[in-house]
Amino acid sequence: MTKTTALIATAAAALAATAAPAQVTKIPSTPPGRILSGAKVAAGTELLFLSGQLPSPVDPNKKQADITSVDDYGDSKTQTISTLNKIKGLLEAQGYTMADVIKMTLFITADPKTGKMDFAGVNEGFGQFFNTQANPTTVARSAIQVAGLAGPYFLIEIEAIAAKKK
Repeated sequence: MTKTTALIATAAAALAATAAPAQVTKIPSTPPGRILSGAKVAAGTELLFLSGQLPSPVDPNKKQADITSVDDYGDSKTQTISTLNKIKGLLEAQGYTMADVIKMTLFITADPKTGKMDFAGVNEGFGQFFNTQANPTTVARSAIQVAGLAGPYFLIEIEAIAAKKK
């Protein structure tokens, strides 16, 4: 190895050793709450963007053609849990966990039975996945009431962004 090649190799190794690792910083809300104020994602961090996910029917054997009411998907809490379980499965299939989620957008419709958005039910479902013993973290989140979703009986759709060190 030439002296120049050795110097270049040594410099490259030193640079690699001092390069800052990619990281995610979750910024807690003040006072502490169910969601974050924000999240910072350093350059070099791997990101995963999940499309909006909808709940599954309460009865997994029920065919789409046989769904006739919101009861087939459940109330807002039930639909939130179903949707977050789908997101959890998608994350795990890509090597992520719910703790890697940094941002969620929740699109929520009014329950046709009451004509109102059940934000409390959504939060109850959300609380089963975040700020728990299994996952002590939470996410930056937006919740938006919408007039409707892809089907007449869906009460919630959730998008997610996850980030982790490469």
